[in-house]
Amino acid sequence: MTHVTSTTSTAPEPGSAQHAADGGAPVVDVYVDPLCPFAWITSRWALEVAEHRDVRLTFRLMSLYLLNRDKDIPDDYRAKIEGSRGIGRIAAAVQTDHGPEAFSAFYTAAGTRIHAGGRRDELDAVAREALAEAGLPAALADAASSDAYDAALAVSHHAGMDPVGQEVGTPTIHVDGVAFFGPVLQSIPRGDDALRVFDGAVALASYPDFFELKRTRKGELDFS
Repeated sequence: MTHVTSTTSTAPEPGSAQHAADGGAPVVDVYVDPLCPFAWITSRWALEVAEHRDVRLTFRLMSLYLLNRDKDIPDDYRAKIEGSRGIGRIAAAVQTDHGPEAFSAFYTAAGTRIHAGGRRDELDAVAREALAEAGLPAALADAASSDAYDAALAVSHHAGMDPVGQEVGTPTIHVDGVAFFGPVLQSIPRGDDALRVFDGAVALASYPDFFELKRTRKGELDFS
């Protein structure tokens, strides 16, 4: 399996989440849906961590549609996730046929337009542009109106979400096989802040009886 891996490494620190149990780089899988702004911020934080730590980082696909399909949710939110099924299916086609590096490139190109660019209502156009930017076949856009990749999407979704449980959403992260929801961030931590958040989140998640830490969000999301 190919991973998006950082190019720099720091020396081991006692008590740090930097190293896996076997002494190697932590395996970090971040499960995202292209529509979710919180997953976008967390994914950019994970990339920031990978700039400063030796981690084996991979972005993988989950589905807000599948997560909420049988839940009682507001009508406006239902409409949004129904409208995102097309780009989710395209993302599944990219991940299935071209692998995680291609999915990462597609997700970054799409997310930059959707979140930083504010184009949440132009998902069809965004998907086509993201395919082109990632150097992927334009024909993959046809997956938006097909169920050909629905089974593969479900497999990826459940691989990410089932270990965490049904009472959570996205972002969901697996670090060396330990799965947890979050961290949910309002802005992208940079530099040392990114590393402190990483170590803290992994330390809490590694304790088997820990399950929640939360406070009220204030202000607007910052994608910069």
